[in-house]
Amino acid sequence: MRPTVQKSDNPPASPQAPNPARCYIPHLVVSVLFATAALAPAQVPVPGGGSRLFPSDTAILESDDARKDLPCTVTSIKPQLGFDLKFHSGYDVSIPLKELAGETNELTMVFRVFPAGTPEAATYLSQRIGVPQITEDSKGDAYLHGNFDIGEGKYHVDWLMRDRNEHFCSSSWDIEAALPGKDKEMALDITANAIEPVDTEPFKQEPPVPRDAEGPPLNVKVMVNFAPQNALSATLQPLDTNALVSILRNIARDPHIGKFSIVAFNMQEQRVVYRQDEVSQINFPALGDALHSLDLGTVNLSKLQQKHGDTDFLTDLMKREMKSNPDQPDAVIIAGPKVMLDDSVPPDALKEIGEPKFPVFYMNYNLNPQSNPWRDAIGSAVKTLKGAEYTISRPRDVFFAWTDIIGRIVKLKFGKTAAASATVP
Repeated sequence: MRPTVQKSDNPPASPQAPNPARCYIPHLVVSVLFATAALAPAQVPVPGGGSRLFPSDTAILESDDARKDLPCTVTSIKPQLGFDLKFHSGYDVSIPLKELAGETNELTMVFRVFPAGTPEAATYLSQRIGVPQITEDSKGDAYLHGNFDIGEGKYHVDWLMRDRNEHFCSSSWDIEAALPGKDKEMALDITANAIEPVDTEPFKQEPPVPRDAEGPPLNVKVMVNFAPQNALSATLQPLDTNALVSILRNIARDPHIGKFSIVAFNMQEQRVVYRQDEVSQINFPALGDALHSLDLGTVNLSKLQQKHGDTDFLTDLMKREMKSNPDQPDAVIIAGPKVMLDDSVPPDALKEIGEPKFPVFYMNYNLNPQSNPWRDAIGSAVKTLKGAEYTISRPRDVFFAWTDIIGRIVKLKFGKTAAASATVP
């Protein structure tokens, strides 16, 4: 759990992406709680499931009566589809600080989630949160947040929280996760009626993908600008990281592709962070380790002294990665947030590349296209190279953009007949 200072007595809005549970408390005790609660895990499966619960916990979870001897307010979170193609749901909890007054305490949350009508198939999750000493005159509320992942379906949630004195707060609710009719063909990364704890590791390794044996495997180069939506941000936000990694995973899972070349770069630091050339599987853990070297809050003085350093970097990068060679890829895909530069890539510089002998695609990650509808520097360069641009604002955009992209690549590589049979898993 990562506590965050919240001076207002009003609860914060729910985050757009899954995060570890958080506690919002007055600044006078935040440092103490940080030391005790930072070691607490997020929601984790209960070993042995319901059979390992305390009898009192089991009785409360199976009862329809809400307990309030530990006063709290629980608000369920409507399932939302994330860029990782899983539905994210959970709850927000508020509890008056005066109810936690006294010596150090511990709050334990236990809950079960199961597909509607099948309690025997429940998944049990729990979390412990350390609470420091709190004075009797403390004002305001503590705010807690928990979450879990689900596939399509209807679910029931039974939830409780208890302190060390066996005071309980409990609640239950129903939720439903469903794709709109127009999106039913989307392949999610979690099966229907499945319940999972939130995966906090975005760079875990992908399992091997069975490749299409009907034709020669494709060879693609993927260039990803790992940067925040806000160019002035000092950190790469989890939402942005998850979206960009999701785009990369969607490409990595396509059975038509046999070889990948990965170029991870950052426009703010004007450098290539990670590279993999012509491999059969993307090394996600190594990519994640490389991204830890980003230091977006530091300004390099030498780069500030270069009047058009960012434009020069992007120009050189595109010229280097798209030049013709005997081992050129079947396609180049660029992904990342908008790059708004004072100067675009000079058309004359792109002429040095010549007309690419492979298609170029740009998956522009832009959560608010209405606020910035103008074409960015990468989009302008891709247009000059007669490539295609796709706006990625919602999870569905990743699926449908890639469906179109792989269809075009296959069509250009193998002809119309092969393209007609191309499918995306």
